[in-house]
Amino acid sequence: MADILLTHCNHVYHDRKQVRKMRPYPPLQTMMAAALLRQEGFDVALFDTTLASPREGFRASLAAHSPRLVAICDDSFNFLAKMCLERNRELALSMAGMAREQGVPVLINSPDASDRPADYLSHGLDFVIMGEVERTLLQAARCLLNRAHGLASSVAGLAYSDPATRRVCQNPPGEPPHDLSTLPMPAWDLIDVPAYREAWLKAHGFFSLNLVSSRGCPYRCNWCAKPIYGHSYRFYPPQRVAEEMHHLKTAFAPDHVWFADDIFSLTDSWTEQFSEEVVRLRAQIPFQMQSRCDLMTPRTVAALKRAGCAEVWMGAESGSQRILDAMDKGIQVYEIYAARENLRQQGIRASFFLQFGYPGETWDDIQSTIRMVRETAPDDIGVSVSYPLPGTKFYSRVAAELGAKKNWVDSDDMAMMFSGTYTTEFYAALHDALHLEVDLHKGGDRTCGHQPLHDLWLRVEELAKDRKHVTG
Repeated sequence: MADILLTHCNHVYHDRKQVRKMRPYPPLQTMMAAALLRQEGFDVALFDTTLASPREGFRASLAAHSPRLVAICDDSFNFLAKMCLERNRELALSMAGMAREQGVPVLINSPDASDRPADYLSHGLDFVIMGEVERTLLQAARCLLNRAHGLASSVAGLAYSDPATRRVCQNPPGEPPHDLSTLPMPAWDLIDVPAYREAWLKAHGFFSLNLVSSRGCPYRCNWCAKPIYGHSYRFYPPQRVAEEMHHLKTAFAPDHVWFADDIFSLTDSWTEQFSEEVVRLRAQIPFQMQSRCDLMTPRTVAALKRAGCAEVWMGAESGSQRILDAMDKGIQVYEIYAARENLRQQGIRASFFLQFGYPGETWDDIQSTIRMVRETAPDDIGVSVSYPLPGTKFYSRVAAELGAKKNWVDSDDMAMMFSGTYTTEFYAALHDALHLEVDLHKGGDRTCGHQPLHDLWLRVEELAKDRKHVTG
């Protein structure tokens, strides 16, 4: 019997785009919560839904471990959790229902549950952990499994339904861990690492694992939802991060590492210390991370290269300064060009996240972004449309225009859910054309005379002129 069974809601095969990409990563936040609970004396089991059949597997895990408590703890470092996808919500409610059938109380921590606790509580969840998970989950577990610690409903950071009125009650927020070095390393022994290795090798011929060096993001892009970390930013000591990298290298021998931070490498000094520690420990593994264009200074990029960085993903978003300013992005278009060149000089791949459809965006703004992509020639791009999530200035701006659909089904949805300049059909064509152009350029094709690409751009231009395609 386990005291606590942890799980999460990200199942690769529920998401069309992730199936095509097949780049699965273990659920770091779930593993961190498991490690802390175990450190504090609880007997912990973990069911990883990433690759396993989620409903059948979870039911079997319930039977095998007979837990006294279930904690659905999503990986807050995984961008899919941050997208609050409908399929993930459906899976969470399904697993909670299975646990309740067995009389097992259920807690959940996820960006989506933090956004809409009433929806989860009304569907049978006992508690929603608002904000960061560790301390609140630990205290709630003590209360639920040992009444001497008091009532779980009094724990800071919990939301629950009042049994008499059915009104949602939300306790004051808990205090997050300020010194991340006090947290144990993720419970890697609870994960089937060989299954991840097999999936990666079959799809790509190499094996990648994930790490984090920080939590949160101090910047205030007005479309970015932050229900877990808010605007805080805390980082692990550089030595601790290098030691975790060394542990992965010696224990699992990955060919590649993905740093899943919102912002990796916030300062030159931290990055240089990290680089020195990695070199000292001989912990270098080619790694990929995400940051901001204005942070990719020559000094930082040189330190990243010494540490083994192979690729940087940056939120370029738009080639139009007008749109960047409307987003409160806090960068200048010329900084996108400078970051690309700084990374190119060090032989580090530079990749851009691009966002179309922000309110007020015009065809001229879109053309500025297309021109920026062609002139900088990024090594890869990710293209999305503006997606309103609760708690953001952007969401408040368009909330009155939202219909019944308020979340994407999966990460390939790309639906326009407010009255933007063009429809989903236009942005889908733009997505395909820009991706194909970048892919052809990567392959050495300068795209002249490439008929499928030519046809795609014609389609984009046709839809841009047809104002009957405006949403509403």
